[in-house]
Amino acid sequence: MITCGFLQALINRGLSPVSFKCGPDYIDPMFHTKVIGAKSRNLDTFFTGRDVTRYLFARTASKADISVLEGVMGIYDGLGGISPRASSYELAQVTNTPVILVVNARGMSLSVIPLIRGYLDYQSAFGSQMIRGVILNQTSRMTYLLLKEKIEQDTGVRLLGYVPRLPDCVIESRHLGLVTPDEITDLKNTLDRLGKELEQCLDINGILELAQEASDYEETELRTPECAAAYITVQQEHGGSGCMRSRLGVAMDEAFCFYYQDNLELLEAMGAELIPFSPLHDTHLPQGISGLIFGGGYPELYTRQLAHNVPMREEIYRTLKGGMPYLAECGGFMYLHEEMEDMEGRGFPMCGVIPGRSFHTSKLSRFGYIQLQVNAEAGIQMEQLLKPGHTIRGHEFHYFDSTNAGAAYRAQKPLGKRQWECIHGDTAYAAGYPHLYYWSEPAFAAAFVEKTVQYRQRGLRYI
Repeated sequence: MITCGFLQALINRGLSPVSFKCGPDYIDPMFHTKVIGAKSRNLDTFFTGRDVTRYLFARTASKADISVLEGVMGIYDGLGGISPRASSYELAQVTNTPVILVVNARGMSLSVIPLIRGYLDYQSAFGSQMIRGVILNQTSRMTYLLLKEKIEQDTGVRLLGYVPRLPDCVIESRHLGLVTPDEITDLKNTLDRLGKELEQCLDINGILELAQEASDYEETELRTPECAAAYITVQQEHGGSGCMRSRLGVAMDEAFCFYYQDNLELLEAMGAELIPFSPLHDTHLPQGISGLIFGGGYPELYTRQLAHNVPMREEIYRTLKGGMPYLAECGGFMYLHEEMEDMEGRGFPMCGVIPGRSFHTSKLSRFGYIQLQVNAEAGIQMEQLLKPGHTIRGHEFHYFDSTNAGAAYRAQKPLGKRQWECIHGDTAYAAGYPHLYYWSEPAFAAAFVEKTVQYRQRGLRYI
């Protein structure tokens, strides 16, 4: 809420901001996009490491007046809950971005001082001092003015405003997080109110001054070995050669809306033209496509509508069974099953590409970061889009499971021994619960685009 309000305040001042979300989150960037009118992106040091993360940040940040990075969880919370790796603090270090700590001060006065000092003192474990300002959340103007001088004197950090309780601007949540922006009535007016409110209670000028302390660097400076390898894979071997050209249908509507913008742009850099379509509202697939992508989202909330769209379901079945390459993640994977349950456990017929049923559970089936390799132990002889011995990174977050989750890949938690089999696949498709981040292994995305090109060149058509 504070990030969106701040972005709106910047827009109101005539600035052109870009925004980023730390970590694997789809919905927060949707809200950012609604505010700034441009696609927000994710930055994640687990997915892409230091150099590629800096490259992805710089190529977008260079186009704007100011970049706003929204953190995730607590500032030091990273992998497995026990490591600062992939935390908001690490992202600040990697991008050299000054941090403004938002502190919940509801019901507190002087007690907020040791709380702030604790966060400041803990920075010494990382060898850098990134926290440069503090905003007091859920407090009043009177309390803020009463405490400001004392807090700054005792902590040495600058206070950059406060945020009062704003019950009319709270965004509701559901089982996978926030509701999506398109579901909120009169969102634009809410954001306008929020921006005007924060213009009054935040020190916007002070925040803009702090932003000037961030380092400037050019995209060309980021061609370090790790980043250069990924860049060359995309631009020279694939996109730069001009030989890979295909049209990919991408499921995009209320039910399927979880996509990383950098994933989509990577496919485009490899020569793919992305054609959105709606499994909810369209009755036919786009013409002239040679591949399909089904992202995650909330299909479990639209089971009846998806089931009733029989022409679309049947066309998808014929198309994919006819050999068209495809990728499907989480909600998209659920949609391809023979049957999918809704939130009440009622079953509905789906596309029938994946034998079995996707069913609702009472808890998160699997949660958090994962790294995936081809499952050499499964006895599956066929090759996959992912090369043997290579690793692609992603995450899982779902309250559903499957009677047939696949076994072509093996997922492993990055800081633990837990492993499990997942994903159906071969050299032309991959379908499973994991959300994949293509920049962690660009060759995976390149192999998929190449298969779609081969499909087009062979002149194959669905039955």
